[in-house]
Amino acid sequence: MPQLRLLPRRAWAALLSQLLRPPCASSPGAVHCHSQDFDIAGQFDPMIPDAECLKIMCEILSGLQLGDFLIKMSWKDVRHEMVAKKGLAPEVADQIGDYVQCHGGVTLVEQMFQDPRLSQNKQALEGLEDLKLLFEYLTLFGISEKISFDLSLARGLDYYTGVIYEAILLQSPAQAGEEHLSVGSVAAGGRYDRLVGMFDPKGHSVPCVGLSIGVERIFSIVEQRMKTLGERVRTTETQVFVATPQKNFLQERLKLIAELWDAGIKAEMLYKNNPKLLTQLHYCENMGIPLVVIIGEQELKEGVIKLRSVASREEVAIKRENLVAEVQKRLSKS
Repeated sequence: MPQLRLLPRRAWAALLSQLLRPPCASSPGAVHCHSQDFDIAGQFDPMIPDAECLKIMCEILSGLQLGDFLIKMSWKDVRHEMVAKKGLAPEVADQIGDYVQCHGGVTLVEQMFQDPRLSQNKQALEGLEDLKLLFEYLTLFGISEKISFDLSLARGLDYYTGVIYEAILLQSPAQAGEEHLSVGSVAAGGRYDRLVGMFDPKGHSVPCVGLSIGVERIFSIVEQRMKTLGERVRTTETQVFVATPQKNFLQERLKLIAELWDAGIKAEMLYKNNPKLLTQLHYCENMGIPLVVIIGEQELKEGVIKLRSVASREEVAIKRENLVAEVQKRLSKS
């Protein structure tokens, strides 16, 4: 599996911070539980923060290298009118319902502008105008090809007031020879301008737009792919473990680990005076730590250190002064 590239700072902020996002609700298609959110609150000119949220969502999903994805986008008020919740005659709703089967970009939005059944409705028209403006910003951000206007999308949450969106993976794990793993959407969000005001005693309006990344679902995909490739999921970033087969070698271990730390190498050891060697080696195997540095009486006497590969269990003796260079050399090849 290729190594994940670094995400932009904004993408990490979106992935790791929880700001104003409402709690997950139990509804079909929603991103449930264990999600990380990014929100923008405040009064701004139309569609600028909305476009940035979609840009951030693209940055995160691209950086995680999950495969091709598509962000479906719709507009709450447009859909509201289309399903006849505000007095639209049933026969008209059936005719306009043809649009629900359509999806596309700004061309579809412009096409809907020409439909008199929509253009005569104020709320639907306002939604279409904002969507057209949003697509202009998305084009400037270079992500319009990742966005599809899709009126079949319904987030199912009443607090949304404007644009809504949901990201899906286009390439199923089964297409790569993996077991099929159905996870639904991996990210979602939208605009909710009135929700925060509901909790303000004075009813102050705080327009908000945000996104939620389905971390649990993404982990499921990554773990499934690593399992198929025969790779283990590492739960630590430790690169080297400092071990000893003998008692009373805590001071020597501390000297070694300090040297590794000073060289910028991620190292650790057991916080025990006299741990058993087998316990230390089993720990490295369970945690997926690739290298073990072993110091004992014989090594100390000869001025060498044993360097053990956890995967192959091969050990080599290297000069004490060459330890850091040899470790860095091996880590650069892994």
